[in-house]
Amino acid sequence: MPDPIGVVVCGPHGRMGSETVLAVEHDAALQLAGVVSRRAEATFGVGARSVPASNDLASLLDATHPACVVDFTTAEAALQHGRIALGRGVAFVTGTTGLGLEDLVVLRELADGHRVGCLVAPNFAIGAVLATHFATLAAKHFAWAEVIELHHERKADAPSGTALATARAMVAARGAPFEETEVTKQTLPGTRGGEVDGVHVHSVRLPGFVAHQEILFGGQGEVLTIRHDSTHRNSFMPGVLLAIKHAVAQPGFVFGLGPLLGV
Repeated sequence: MPDPIGVVVCGPHGRMGSETVLAVEHDAALQLAGVVSRRAEATFGVGARSVPASNDLASLLDATHPACVVDFTTAEAALQHGRIALGRGVAFVTGTTGLGLEDLVVLRELADGHRVGCLVAPNFAIGAVLATHFATLAAKHFAWAEVIELHHERKADAPSGTALATARAMVAARGAPFEETEVTKQTLPGTRGGEVDGVHVHSVRLPGFVAHQEILFGGQGEVLTIRHDSTHRNSFMPGVLLAIKHAVAQPGFVFGLGPLLGV
């Protein structure tokens, strides 16, 4: 039986990071090698054992020699962690929100240049990835569409990365901007939300939500609704584990789980 894949998790105390720690620990093919945390601690407790902890990824990688770094921190920190990991030939996986297109270019160039795996996903829930795929199929047959995304009140950015990725994928699949009607009077500015080539995107931030998305297509006498709901953050873990194993095995940059699912 091969040795487990060593994994370092950045942001182990966060909502996604803590779930990732548990998921890695419960997968026999993986092993938590250490964590990167802003807290002043030398070790991190995982069940009955402890692993090294540091606020410096570079020194932790040199000490633990993992195969993969998983990051759920902030966009700025994630980019820096990606530079460090990929530069040392360590695979990198992140779902940290807020990474821009220019950041993705940097990560792609590092992954390709060092011939190491890197996967960036706006959403790790299998159902969410499939919902976006279904939306690209529908986009070829409808001229009007809008996206509503609903998240917990502590989500830092709006709209979500998933909503932006979905809208852009729909436009690309359609091959042209969607139709839209400009209202002649907006009594409340911003009521129509943001807009991506005719696709209006609306963000809801309320306690009680985790991560939800509704994609609406309108046609003559009909409406098609595609909806996905993540009711717990453990819904993202099968995708995270899949991404880790892929990034370790396959050099190069991948955006989203779609290619791993064959969609």
